[in-house]
Amino acid sequence: MQTTRDLTGSVVAITGATAGIGRETARLLVADGARVALGGRRTDRLDELVAELGAENAVGVPMDVRVPADNARLVAAAVDRWGRLDSVIPNAGIGMYGGILDQSDEDLTTMMDTNYAGTVWTVRAALPAMLAAGGGDVVIVSSVAGFRGGADEAVYAGTKHAQVGLAGSLDRELREKGVRVTLICPAGTFTEFAVGAGRTDDDPRASEWLTPGDVAAAIVTTLHQPRTMRTSIWTLWSMGQGS
Repeated sequence: MQTTRDLTGSVVAITGATAGIGRETARLLVADGARVALGGRRTDRLDELVAELGAENAVGVPMDVRVPADNARLVAAAVDRWGRLDSVIPNAGIGMYGGILDQSDEDLTTMMDTNYAGTVWTVRAALPAMLAAGGGDVVIVSSVAGFRGGADEAVYAGTKHAQVGLAGSLDRELREKGVRVTLICPAGTFTEFAVGAGRTDDDPRASEWLTPGDVAAAIVTTLHQPRTMRTSIWTLWSMGQGS
């Protein structure tokens, strides 16, 4: 009879950890006995989260996922502190809503480099340590937009389509090496995501969206799976959202 996998002592790196899905995932993982290396751009928030979770359970690394060396520093922090890295959650992402002519070249470049290239750099940095530990999990936080882009989100949806392709290929590349690759694809989620770039803090639709805790629960559930199975794609919708 299969039982859920115990995460006690497991070491997990998370990008985009200072808010929303990343922060809630870190909280759930530590509650389940895991240790977390937290990457994010806002040092003050990293410090606050490490203080909340406890220095014995968490280490914070100020970083930008667009910079390969920063991703390497995140992995090194985990290995230096706990001697291993078991899983990585490339979660950092940004969104901007509007027509393809509405944003600046710089804004679009930032979105493409953060959402797609940032995922690639995080995975590349983490894999050597995970393979040295005998395998683990790559859990990429993407979006349902990766399967069905909508109007006024073409470039954002393109970055999510790219993550879908990346995850599918990585699954085929890494499964036999003991690394599971899961793509978590939530629908609209009430976070700071895209606030000021097509969303507002008081968006009237928010009551019908997923919460960061909903998505975090799905992420942690995939890590709890017995090592004999894997979930390749998990799409999430709230009960109030159409699919």
